[in-house]
Amino acid sequence: MIEDLERLVDPVTRGDPESPLRWTSKSAAKLAMALRAMGHEIVDRTVLLRLKSLGYRLQANQKTREGADHPDRDAQFAHINETVKSAIEAGQPAISIDTKKKELIGDYKAVGRELEPTGRPVQVQGHDFPDPKVPRAFPYGVYDIANDEGWVNVGISADTAQFSVASIRAWWTHLGSERFPDAKTLTITADCGGSNNPRVRLWKTELQRLADETGLQIEVCHFPPGTSKWNKIEHRLFSFISLNWRGKPLTSYQVVIELIASTTTNTGLTVYARLDETTYPQKIKITDEQIAAVNITGHQFHPEWNYIISPSVVNS
Repeated sequence: MIEDLERLVDPVTRGDPESPLRWTSKSAAKLAMALRAMGHEIVDRTVLLRLKSLGYRLQANQKTREGADHPDRDAQFAHINETVKSAIEAGQPAISIDTKKKELIGDYKAVGRELEPTGRPVQVQGHDFPDPKVPRAFPYGVYDIANDEGWVNVGISADTAQFSVASIRAWWTHLGSERFPDAKTLTITADCGGSNNPRVRLWKTELQRLADETGLQIEVCHFPPGTSKWNKIEHRLFSFISLNWRGKPLTSYQVVIELIASTTTNTGLTVYARLDETTYPQKIKITDEQIAAVNITGHQFHPEWNYIISPSVVNS
């Protein structure tokens, strides 16, 4: 009976890939029913006791394999670290960028708990399935690694590559150019998905525009697919913003801005935020001619992840 029970609970490693319970939840009732069909006299409670004695417990999935399968994962991490370290030592700006999860604007339940008078919790709507017309906030973050300083551009339309670069541009205009008046290069670390995906043509053509406008040579290093949590913005900026607005319904864009801007840490993190009311169109098509005009040079190591976009050469 024990052998049959283990084959039902763990069919793949126990050599029974055709187990009738492989694709269903393995409740004690279902396990007992399956065992009785095999000729064993057993009830639900006994199944639970046997499983406990065998070392089985209810467990949630555990995230452990994120990005670990790529053979150059650790080498890319080292490449990113060396690139960022060199930029900072040279007095050049190095930023970590990403989009925070989009948020509903309104009296919707907020994740986390906050101190309130006993018996008087903040009242919110009983569901989180809003009409598509309900406004949303798209916080795009820029984290200045050397200065421990965050900038969040809160969009209202869509998270596009155009919006991503507009957020970097806004950071440079309002903070970066003042912090780094002698800058010649801008180093960016980003993940491999979303609006700053290295395969997105619009991302690279917009970076070319930014390079031309600022005169900066823009060096980009992407984290391997599935490893975005290692990007510094995640644990040095976004995590603290999430803590700061826990349990607080984001009832307006002003609330979002104020909660982001008031985020700080004991180590000196400073955060700035602004509302970006520009409407960014989706599905912009970039032609072969436009992408060919991007003045891009790939690194020798994984040029699809690591590349430099220089200002366009102007013919005299």
